[in-house]
Amino acid sequence: MDLTTRQRANIGRRGDLPMPVVRALRKLGQDIRNARRRRRIPVAVAAERASISKTTWLKVEKGDPGVLTGTYAKVLFVLGLVDKVAQLAEAANDSVGLRLEEEQLPRRIRRKLRQPSGDE
Repeated sequence: MDLTTRQRANIGRRGDLPMPVVRALRKLGQDIRNARRRRRIPVAVAAERASISKTTWLKVEKGDPGVLTGTYAKVLFVLGLVDKVAQLAEAANDSVGLRLEEEQLPRRIRRKLRQPSGDE
């Protein structure tokens, strides 16, 4: 099925995202903006370092869901925060997954019986 131009334009818009996702992206954008300002890096310089346009950098700072994930990663790299990306879905941070995994653990572990050898 081929997407129409209108459908392609609506991909990633806020209307099709759950509100917790929209809020998380907005917070990420604010955090990125604050990190850039703490480092006293002008938007133009930061965008140049990330090899993106100033407009795209500003979209990132607004938490725009239409911006590619790779662009967010480049922005975090420029700010020295890219190591946080690798930790996002780490098992240690996945409390639900760990609980589900724990439920699947056996309640009792039995010692394996030795097979009688026919050598005797």
